[in-house]
Amino acid sequence: MIYTMNIQKAIRFALKTHEVYQKQRRKGKDIPYIIHPLTVGFLLSQAQAREEVVIAGILHDTIEDSPDYKKVNKDLIAERFGEEVAFLVYSVTENDRNLSWDERKKEALEHIQTFSKDSLLVKSADVIANVSELLADIFKDGDVVFERFSVSKEKTLNHMRKTIASLLLQWKENPFFEDLLFLQKKLEDL
Repeated sequence: MIYTMNIQKAIRFALKTHEVYQKQRRKGKDIPYIIHPLTVGFLLSQAQAREEVVIAGILHDTIEDSPDYKKVNKDLIAERFGEEVAFLVYSVTENDRNLSWDERKKEALEHIQTFSKDSLLVKSADVIANVSELLADIFKDGDVVFERFSVSKEKTLNHMRKTIASLLLQWKENPFFEDLLFLQKKLEDL
């Protein structure tokens, strides 16, 4: 079975977290945020990742993005989806939102060096979804898209470049390796 009950349950959980409870949208657009985690799950499925990894991809932003009155944490995910899924989601989560953008991104880059292959898969799919969407937006609207971000165009792009470089260094057999290389080249051209 490919479209398992657990995957269906994960989709409903992510839908409640991102859409039902807060009507979350993509940065500066009227596109429901839920499209992003579903894209990440789809990419992982296309890479023939195990069910737990696909579920983690669908849930990867639920801890970071859940509202205070419906807070999602590692324990809740473990209770509903198992310890492995909870570990994977937690591994790709920026946990201290009180840090500055620079500190959070530095910590996130350092953390990639400790990732398991499954965490690298989830992070790779997340990066591919985000960077591909950003590149499409730049092609359509130009540099005005960077007004959506809390930091400059240069900082945003540099962080994306560093993240991709770190993912490429960690695992040469990553099924997303060619996709990441392609996006790295596109970012270099900006």
